[in-house]
Amino acid sequence: MKLPKSLGIIAFISLSLMTAAAQDKSTGGFKGKIHVESGSPSGVAVIVRQGDKEITRTSSDRNGDFAIQKLTPGFYGITFRKPGLSVGTLENLEVKAGKVRTLSDRLILSIDAGSITFLRGSVFDEVGRSLPNVRVELARILDDGSLKKLDSRVTNETGSFVFRLTADTARYRVTAKADGREPASKDVDIDSAAVYRIAISLPAK
Repeated sequence: MKLPKSLGIIAFISLSLMTAAAQDKSTGGFKGKIHVESGSPSGVAVIVRQGDKEITRTSSDRNGDFAIQKLTPGFYGITFRKPGLSVGTLENLEVKAGKVRTLSDRLILSIDAGSITFLRGSVFDEVGRSLPNVRVELARILDDGSLKKLDSRVTNETGSFVFRLTADTARYRVTAKADGREPASKDVDIDSAAVYRIAISLPAK
């Protein structure tokens, strides 16, 4: 018996959907959430491989979530990469047919120390004694000379402080403020990943 054309199309679509479902059940995948020590978890490259051969890749969204599907059953490794962060890897992860494996929620990428600038400093009084509990403010000096406030710290018991910055070329202004003293500032030019050190003296009013 010959089916009407419309019924034939419906039957074809149904058969296609059934085939696709069967194909989905023959593959599997991974999903997970990436956390970063500093900055945004978005844009982390998630590279799935077998040995050194890349199979597929995706990127994490603004919340750090990612998902990879349609992997044939077997064992895989995953590499996580983003500039400024250490490279993360997971090995010997098994994919089973019809399953999307949820990876640990503790996928944390730390800062790559080789791409970070440390700005360390100390605050002293007029006779050279260390000043604890001094507020230290960090601002970036923009091209037009204006300041963009970035961060602040309070000096520890030895009068010291530290800021972590990217290695981008830039000029920063560090300002120390304490009750009963005139504030004082120093400008610092950053041009590479290194440790920069400054000392600021706060005279009494």
